This record gives sequence, C-alpha cells and structure tokens, in this order.
Amino acid sequence: MEMLEFDFMQRALIAAVLVGITAPAVGVYLVQRRQALMGDGIGHVALTGVGLGFLFQANPVWMAVLVCVLGAVVMELVRSRGNQRGDIALAMLFYGGMACGKLLVSMSAQAGSGNLESYLWGSILTVSPGDLTTIAVLAAIVVAVTFGLRRQLFAICQDEEFARVTGIPVRLLNLLLAVMAAVTVTVAMRVVGLLLVSALMVVPVAAAQQVTRSFRATQTAAVGLGVTVAVLGVAGSYEADVPSGPAIVLLAIAAFALLGAVAGPLAGRRNRTSPDAGPEVCDVVLPGRPEGGDAAGSAPEEGRATVPPARNEPRGSEPSAGRGLAQ
Repeated sequence: MEMLEFDFMQRALIAAVLVGITAPAVGVYLVQRRQALMGDGIGHVALTGVGLGFLFQANPVWMAVLVCVLGAVVMELVRSRGNQRGDIALAMLFYGGMACGKLLVSMSAQAGSGNLESYLWGSILTVSPGDLTTIAVLAAIVVAVTFGLRRQLFAICQDEEFARVTGIPVRLLNLLLAVMAAVTVTVAMRVVGLLLVSALMVVPVAAAQQVTRSFRATQTAAVGLGVTVAVLGVAGSYEADVPSGPAIVLLAIAAFALLGAVAGPLAGRRNRTSPDAGPEVCDVVLPGRPEGGDAAGSAPEEGRATVPPARNEPRGSEPSAGRGLAQ
C-alpha cells in the first residue's frame, strides 16, 4: 500500500494499534463501575499538561502524563469521599484544566490554533519517533496492569465492600486504576485527540457488551474492536485528509450500531439452542473464593462461574463472588 511507504504513516499505524489496545482495556473497568466519562474529564485536565509543555519547551506528552496523573488522583479522592460537593469540585477541575491549558498555549512561543488542534482532535502527522517510543512504554505499562491484575480490578469494580473483606487493597487499586486511565488518555491524545479519547475507551466496550456474555470475552472483544477501528480510522484519515480522531470515533459508533442490529437475533438464537442458559456470566474468579466451586460447594463449569439469581440470596448475606458483567 502506498501509505506504508511513508515513515509518518508507519508510526501512526503502530500508535493506532497501541491506542486500540490500551483504551478499551482500561475502559472496560470504567464502564463496569459506571465511570464512562472519567476519560473525558482527564482529557480536559491533560490540556494543562500540553500547555506546560509548550510554555517550557518540554515534551508535551510527558508533561500531560504528570498533570493527568495528579488530576486522576484528585478525582478518585473526591469520588471516594462521596460528598455532595464532589461534582462541583470535579467540574471546576475539568473546566479549569481546559482553560488553563488554552491560556498556557497562547502564552508559549508555539502559540497557534494548528498546534493545539492536533492535540484536541488527533493528527497522524504529529506522531514523532520520540512520541512513538513514549506511547509504546506507557501502553506496555497499561496492558501489564489491566490484564495482570484483572481479578483484583474486577473485584473492586463489582463490589468494593466484598473486595475489602477479602483483603484486597481497595484504595490502592482504585488509585492505580485512575492512574492507568490518565496514562491511557496521554497515550491516545496524539492519535484520537483529547476531546475524543473517552469515546475510544467506552464505545468499543459498549459494542462488545451487546454480543458477549462474560467479562473476559467483553474485554477481549473490545480490544479487538478498538484496534480495528483505530487502524481503519487512521488509514481513512490519510485517504480523506481529515483528522484521525473523528474518523476513529465515527467508525466505533458505526460498529456499535452494527453489533446492536445483530445482537437481538443472536440472543434469540442462543436462547433457542440453550433455553436454560442465564444471561449473566462471570468468568473471572474473584480473590477469596475457591476457583473450583462456589460458596455452596457446587462445581461450576470450568473457566466460568454462573451468577446466581439475586432473589435466592438471603438478606444480609455476603455478596456473591460470581456476580459478573450483565450482558
């Protein structure tokens, strides 16, 4: 293909693959705990890091990483306190981050709408060799955490109280997940853009949920879909001469609509072939439970634990370890 003859396109496609992996890998946990818009808020804060990079002539990616991590930690601390003014504090953090970023960019020697828009909407021309190295290192960290700690992260997303009882460091893992979301935003901002990065963290997950029946399958399908739309979006932006971010997000939304159209017939066929199969399945064994059976001593099917109906649980009993992702 002609586009592969250019070095910038090779870097952009590699970056697209890394972004397609990391964004849904983190997003599946955010969707599970109903924090789908967290990436959007971090993207607003990241603009301050970009502005600092412009102002001090430093690498905007690394500056954005530092600012995003601090912002994500503040967001998680505000969320964990759960007071009524938390939403106001987060709103001020989001909008203040964007306003501060725009102000810093305008004060820098690189002031210009073109420089800023490449970070807001993504641009395949801005992925330098140094940026690609940074993206690869950060993506490797995100993948190692999201897949290596899948059981623990799944536990805190499903039921923090149960996770705390089993000895899981809930506060530490909550902060770690927030930091991974912040790192993912900075990884994706060169390709997708800060304003649209949250869509790549959420839409592939939502699309995968329509046709999968377990957490592991949802995460795997979301990553595969994320890589597909990211690569196709970058290639399409080259052919159409448009920003890569909007192209990627529109493809992800189209995939969501397509999978939504086939989800109904697929579910009906599944129910006809297996009428006794429940819709909720958890294939992640939570820490504190034996992998070979449930609390009652029964042996579930290897590799998955079916979710018992909520009406069968006695009031006041310990939360079920098999509670999974409702598909």
